[in-house]
Amino acid sequence: MSAVWRASRAAVKRRGLQTVILGIVVMVSSAMAIATLGLLAAVSGPFDKAYNAANGAHVVAEFDSSKATAAQISRAADSPGVEAVAGPYPEAVLHSPSQTGDHPIGLAGSFTVVGRDRPDTPVDTLELTAGRWVKGPGEIVLNQHAERDISAHEIDVVTPDGAHLKVVGYANSASQSAGGWVTPDQARALHSSSLQMMYRFKNAGSDSALKAGTAAATHGLPSDALTGTSSYLAIKASLAKGPNTYVPFLTVFGVLGLVVSVLIVGNVVSGAVVSGFRHIGILKALGFTPNQVTAVYLVMVTFPAAIGCVLGSVIGGLVGKKLVNQAFWGIFDNDLVMGKATVPTWVYPAVLIGMPLLVALSALIPALRARRLPAAVAISAGSVQRAGHGLAVQRRLAGSRLPRPVSLGLGWPFARPGRTALTLSTVVLGVMTVTMALGISASVVKFGQLQSQTDKIQVSVDVANPKWNPPGPTHSDDQLFSLLRSLPGTAHVSAQTPLETRMAGSSGVVRVGVERGDCAELHLELARGRWIEGPDEVVVSSEFWHRHKVSLGDTITLDAPDRPRQLRIVGESVGGWDVTTLDWKRFAPLSMAQRAQTFSVQLTEGTDPQTYATAVGRIDPGLKASVNGGTDTLEKVIISVVSTLTVMLIVVSSLGVFNTVVLNTRERRRDLGMLKSIGMTPRQVIAMVVTSMTALGAVGGILGVPLGLLAHRIIIPMTGRGTGLDLPNSLVHVWSWPVLVLLVFAGSLIAALGACLPARGAAKAPVAEVLRTE
Repeated sequence: MSAVWRASRAAVKRRGLQTVILGIVVMVSSAMAIATLGLLAAVSGPFDKAYNAANGAHVVAEFDSSKATAAQISRAADSPGVEAVAGPYPEAVLHSPSQTGDHPIGLAGSFTVVGRDRPDTPVDTLELTAGRWVKGPGEIVLNQHAERDISAHEIDVVTPDGAHLKVVGYANSASQSAGGWVTPDQARALHSSSLQMMYRFKNAGSDSALKAGTAAATHGLPSDALTGTSSYLAIKASLAKGPNTYVPFLTVFGVLGLVVSVLIVGNVVSGAVVSGFRHIGILKALGFTPNQVTAVYLVMVTFPAAIGCVLGSVIGGLVGKKLVNQAFWGIFDNDLVMGKATVPTWVYPAVLIGMPLLVALSALIPALRARRLPAAVAISAGSVQRAGHGLAVQRRLAGSRLPRPVSLGLGWPFARPGRTALTLSTVVLGVMTVTMALGISASVVKFGQLQSQTDKIQVSVDVANPKWNPPGPTHSDDQLFSLLRSLPGTAHVSAQTPLETRMAGSSGVVRVGVERGDCAELHLELARGRWIEGPDEVVVSSEFWHRHKVSLGDTITLDAPDRPRQLRIVGESVGGWDVTTLDWKRFAPLSMAQRAQTFSVQLTEGTDPQTYATAVGRIDPGLKASVNGGTDTLEKVIISVVSTLTVMLIVVSSLGVFNTVVLNTRERRRDLGMLKSIGMTPRQVIAMVVTSMTALGAVGGILGVPLGLLAHRIIIPMTGRGTGLDLPNSLVHVWSWPVLVLLVFAGSLIAALGACLPARGAAKAPVAEVLRTE
């Protein structure tokens, strides 16, 4: 075994360049595998651990206290499938804060308060992060991440009746069951009209299981007693939204990296066997058995692969941990989740064992070839090129009218068809990566345009609120509509005012956008359904659609100033507010300004947006107009990640071409010496070598572009589903024929990049030294 080790170590030293290439390729692939597997595993791991540790509710249900009593709800919950319950608790909603002119804890919208006698309940065990639990009336504990000091930040919550509740503590609810907690008597004093019940089920792994469990736990109650429910799966989906933005293309890039790694490893090892014919013969002549020869070549390739795998695991662990922590930051309290949000331990041994094993398997076939090679044949073969299809093709090309360096270069790939196939596969994957990356970037930019509506709205006009940003507008909303429409260049105008309210069955805030004006022309693109046409109709965002599992035709109940309103869903928008309504008179009084806060303007063709914005500022001192440039923070992040991964794979693909050219030029050193001795210039040598790879790259471009288009068409919808969004088809159709034609030449560019350096080395090699060694 020591002889095998010495021979392998000598082979590694002799092929230093190929060893470095192999190590770098495996290092990059290992890092990508660690980061990708870590992010995939972390999507559910930290959440499940933290949620179960806090006894989080699988379903939070809200009941109408006029339709069912607490005793009836408790009796119905005594079902075989129910694991634990907490409640019923009286629930009050501090909505319509404009009645007093103030807002709960300084914010607009509804505020859910639940009356609980203690925090350590069997379901939704609350963690007090600051202060203490409520002891009597006039006190409240808020559900917030508590990096605050209660004594230094005393805040009163104002009720619609004008009463003040003193904040005595902060607690963290994994179930997000309420905005704050008071004593049960205090909740009833706040005009509680609902009862909150929280369930944990024995089977809670899917929506259907939760629906079945809820139906069993509410069996026997009046059909209209249950007003709404919220599921822990919606919280989990929200948690996974961050990493799921990156997981689809990280996974694809990771798989591509592994495949390219296998191809290059096979290319490197097979090249080592071919270029080492004499070495193999000498080893056998010295007494090495066929098994020992195989072992030499396996050790020769797995040794640098193991080093590259260890280094890649370290890099991937650092990158993966950073990605996971960024993805989960701010979802729960730091102590609850952040300590668990890391790359799982099992990922490291999986990659450290799997990657060298993958390298060894890819090296096995060429190593077995070395095992079967007779010693006499190996020693006599040297680097002499054997006759075959390669030489026949070269002779035909030599008879063409092409320049001699070009014809000779075009014939090179046919001399080693196996190596050429591996190199071609590497180039194809490189072109596929470039195509896919450009498509993802174009789709991300298009998505940003849809979100900001830069293609429809050129100018945004903000209306100042005199309470916070005086002076306020001197005209009413109707007058501002008339003034804006009278300005030259105005095509369409719509007004919006945002507010926050509450939906029955959910303790969270619902962001509502109320619109009026030319809404039919300026609304967000819809993923399904239609735009609002009548009263009590709404369009919901794609995120809201998936979070609450709604469908076209479903009704939702939102708090309004007078009473809760049932609204029918008629469409799903790509982005925007959770709920969009045109019912201005009913919902606008819930907004902080109680009037339009923003006007959106579409200009006629040829109108300068900046000039128009300046003209808007002159019609009312309370208006501030700006050119709609959109926001591109997320776009920059995704494009940056995609670009980085693309560059990594292009470098790896170029290394594969680089290795092929090195092997080719070393095998043909005698041919190159003879060509240079009869007058071939260094430039012609470079042209011949680069031509051989550029032609291969052109074929790779023709094959790689369709594969990249297919991958892009799969990844974009997958990314949308992972982030809880339904994306329109316009995000997939981002290609133009001139771009696709240019992408075909990307393969030639990748091949030329990998061939330049070894081509220059071959051109500079002294003729006398090359011929003397032969």
